[in-house]
Amino acid sequence: MSSPVTLDRREGPYGEVVLRRRDEHFEIIANGTFLMDTSDGRSERLLVDAAMSALDGRAGAGVLIGGLGVGFSLAHAAADPRWGRIAVVEREQAIIEWHREGPLSAISGAALADPRNVILHTDLVEYVHSSPDTYDALCLDIDNGPDWTVTEDNQNLYSAKGLAACARCLNPGGILAVWSAQPSADFEESLRNAGFSGVRTEEIPVARGVPDVVHLGIRPA
Repeated sequence: MSSPVTLDRREGPYGEVVLRRRDEHFEIIANGTFLMDTSDGRSERLLVDAAMSALDGRAGAGVLIGGLGVGFSLAHAAADPRWGRIAVVEREQAIIEWHREGPLSAISGAALADPRNVILHTDLVEYVHSSPDTYDALCLDIDNGPDWTVTEDNQNLYSAKGLAACARCLNPGGILAVWSAQPSADFEESLRNAGFSGVRTEEIPVARGVPDVVHLGIRPA
């Protein structure tokens, strides 16, 4: 692979965020730590599909996606007509702009034009604690998962208080799906302790190292 080319670098309230291109792929770097790239969107698609599957393909369901990232989760949700409402929370204005008018619009342009979709420029941790809106599925793809958070404040989302807030944002029987760069037995136990049922983990094999995973839990009806 060639060396990365920096396309944009921003300083914001949460630190530095950088968009880079490496060959034909884009990368997002936050405070010097690699977050994600466009080389393989399987785990982002599984995050959305696993939530829909757990809802038994319920038509008209509303989904909240935590983290816009490179846009794979949003694009995949918008390609599925069964989702009736798609909200994406993203706190980094730079990432939103990269999608609306920058290089990442090639991934998310059609999804952003979909009338079912809305981008919420806010912090996810604050949103789940305060929003009056509820959803049938909450798909979280922020940082690198519950055991490795780039932003310290995001650790609160995976705490007992944070998981209770996530449950509050779900309708009865709603699905919480959490992407992670590695499996976490401790997080599975945290989900159970927070009252989620049917807790399970789906793996996405990778070329090297431990698999990416999606942790799933159901808010009791």
